[in-house]
Amino acid sequence: MDKLVIRGGNPLLGTVRISGAKNAALPCMAAALLTDEPVILENIPQVRDIETTRKLLAAMGAEVELGYGRAQHRTTISARLLAAPEASYDLVKTMRASTLVLGPLVARCGRARVSLPGGCAIGARPIDLHIKGLELLGAIITQEHGYVEATTDPQKGNRLHGAEIVFDKITVTGTEDLLMAATLAVGETVMTNCAREPEVGDLAMLLNAMGAHIEGAGTSTIRVQGVEKLHGARHRIIPDRIEAGTFIIAAALTGGDVNVTCCDPTHLTAVIQKLHETGVKTVIKSDCVRVMGDQALKAADMNTEEYPGFPTDMQAQYMALATQAEGTSMISENIFENRFMHAQELVRMGANIKVEGRRATVRGGTPLSSAAVLASDLRASASLVLAALVADGETIIDRVYHLDRGYENIEEKLKSLGAEIRRVGNIFPKRAAAPSRA
Repeated sequence: MDKLVIRGGNPLLGTVRISGAKNAALPCMAAALLTDEPVILENIPQVRDIETTRKLLAAMGAEVELGYGRAQHRTTISARLLAAPEASYDLVKTMRASTLVLGPLVARCGRARVSLPGGCAIGARPIDLHIKGLELLGAIITQEHGYVEATTDPQKGNRLHGAEIVFDKITVTGTEDLLMAATLAVGETVMTNCAREPEVGDLAMLLNAMGAHIEGAGTSTIRVQGVEKLHGARHRIIPDRIEAGTFIIAAALTGGDVNVTCCDPTHLTAVIQKLHETGVKTVIKSDCVRVMGDQALKAADMNTEEYPGFPTDMQAQYMALATQAEGTSMISENIFENRFMHAQELVRMGANIKVEGRRATVRGGTPLSSAAVLASDLRASASLVLAALVADGETIIDRVYHLDRGYENIEEKLKSLGAEIRRVGNIFPKRAAAPSRA
C-alpha cells in the first residue's frame, strides 16, 4: 500500500495548474448514458474515481475512449448499446458517486440496478432523496441485497413523467441524478430546494448542449422540459475548486508565494473570504489566485454550509491551517456528522484540538512534529499533507489511496513548488509469520 513521506519546513514557491473537477466530471460521464451518440468530455482529471467510472460505463456496454499525449485529459463516451444497465458492488464499492447512473439508466433504458454507494467513511449519504424523486417521476423502486432497482411503468408507456419535486434536504448528487432523469421525462419537472454548487451548473450546461431544456441550474429552483431524445456533444469540465482551495491553503500555511492558475475564483469566494480573515493576502484575476503567505496567521471561526457557503470538502484543510493560526478557532461541521476523523491524526502531530460532536475547538500556534499518520478519507488525506508540509521532521502518511481518488499528481505538483515529498510502497517491516503447527 502506497504511502507519502513528507519532510516539512519548505515554503511553497512558484505556479501550480489546477486540474478539472472530479465532482463535475463524474455526473457528466453519467450523462453520456442518456444518448446513443458520442459525448466528448475535456479537462477530465486523471484520478481513481474517474477510472472507476470509466470501468463502470464500459461494463454496461458503453465504448470509452481515452485521449493520449496532449489529449490525455479527454474522454469520449459512446453509449450506443447498453446491454447491462447495472452498477455492481465490486465496481463502485470505493466510490459514493455510483448513484449518479441511476437516473440516466432508468430514463433511457427503462430499468437500472445500482449498488448502494461506498466511498469515504465521513457520515451517512442517504439515497432516499434519489428514490423519492424517481418515484415522483413514475419509477417503480425496489431495494434488496444492497442494490436499488428502478424500472419504468409499462402502463405509462415505459417513460418517466414530469413532476414537482421538493428536496427535504439539499443534496448535490440527488439534484444531479434527478436532473438527468428529468431530461427524458414526458412533460415538465420542477425541482425546488436544489443544490446550487458549480458542478450542478456544469452538468446542466452539458445537458443543454445535448439538447435538453433546463432553466435555473445554479439556483434553488430548476425547471426541466423533457425531450424525446438527446444527442452527442463536446464539453469542457470546470476547474476543481477543492483542489484550488487546497493549494491556496498550502501556500498560506507554508508562508509561500504561489500562483494557483487555471481555476475559477468565483467558485472560491467563501474560502478566500475566510482566509482573508486569517490574514492571508491574495491577488485575484479571472482564472488565477496568487497567494502570499508572508503574514502571521490569526484564528477565525468557520462553519461549513451548502454552496455558496464554506464547503465541507475544505473543512479538513482549514483545520490544518487553524493549528498554525494564533488564537482559538471554532470549526463547525454542518454537512456530514462524522467528518472530524483527521483531528486525532493532527493531534498525533502536536495539534491542540478538542472535538465535541459537530464542533472542533482548535487552539492554534502549536508547533507540529513528524509522525506516522493514517488517512481516513479523501479530504482528511489532504489535511495531513498540509500539516506535514509545516511539521518538523519527516511525516509518513498511510492509506494515500484516498488521496488518489480526488487529486491528480498531487506529489508532483507539490514537488514543483519546492516541497520535499515522495511516494513509497510498504516501508514498514512486516512481522514474521507465526510458525506452522501442522
